Amino acid sequence: MQTATNDYLVITAAGEDQVGLVERFSSKITETGCNMEQSRMSVLGGQFAILVLVSGPWNALSKLESQLEALGVQLGLSMVAKRTRARELSQPVLPYHVEVVALDHPGIVHNLAKFFARYGINIEELATDTYPAPHTGTQMFSVQMEVGVPGPTHIPTLRGEFFDYCDDLNLDATFEPSRA
Repeated sequence: MQTATNDYLVITAAGEDQVGLVERFSSKITETGCNMEQSRMSVLGGQFAILVLVSGPWNALSKLESQLEALGVQLGLSMVAKRTRARELSQPVLPYHVEVVALDHPGIVHNLAKFFARYGINIEELATDTYPAPHTGTQMFSVQMEVGVPGPTHIPTLRGEFFDYCDDLNLDATFEPSRA
């Protein structure tokens, strides 16, 4: 629930994966009168990683901040918190979803990030995974991204250049408007 009176806090946390971790972590946020606005949580190897944007009145966020160190010790999490503000865009952007699949090798994410940076396109969200290909077991790499394409961008030209770039790197890709 975003209002002009809310302040914002980004919390990143990581620790050994354990059942009930999200419940105990989120309960502290609720107890202090704060709200989880956005979050990403995932098991990565044997670790559980949390990235969350919390909102609330300044005093509720201050109360939460003062309890984070003890909560981290209690839950076995390393935590970092940073105050932030509501996001402001300097220009309108069109949300696009990008998917890429390729044989796993170093540099795929870097090359994709380089392409989008060259065109002034912000990567809003990025997730990667590896998996064995059916039948052969060859290690594959997948990337899913949400990008913000600046409004004045000529989409057909951008799409063509993106697909050419991916072809040169042997990457199978899709580039479609986001449905969210």
